[in-house]
Amino acid sequence: MSTPNRFLRRRAVLSKVGISSTHLFNLEKAGRFPQHIMLTPRCAVWSEAEIDAWMQERLASGQRPALTALSSRQDVCGAAGGRGA
Repeated sequence: MSTPNRFLRRRAVLSKVGISSTHLFNLEKAGRFPQHIMLTPRCAVWSEAEIDAWMQERLASGQRPALTALSSRQDVCGAAGGRGA
């Protein structure tokens, strides 16, 4: 028996995936994250099955987008002299 497809609101997606709202927006805009569905003009949702599939793809490929973004941000801060410079 298959699990019924559920919709997740933004807060649930962010909690499940562990990324920031800005990172979610950027990934979705770049076509690297499942697109949201507008249930009403003010209610955006994502398919939980699509989110789960996206997470499985990341695990299978070894990609860690949140860690990559953090590393490059630290490089930029380090190159600029960091704090107290």
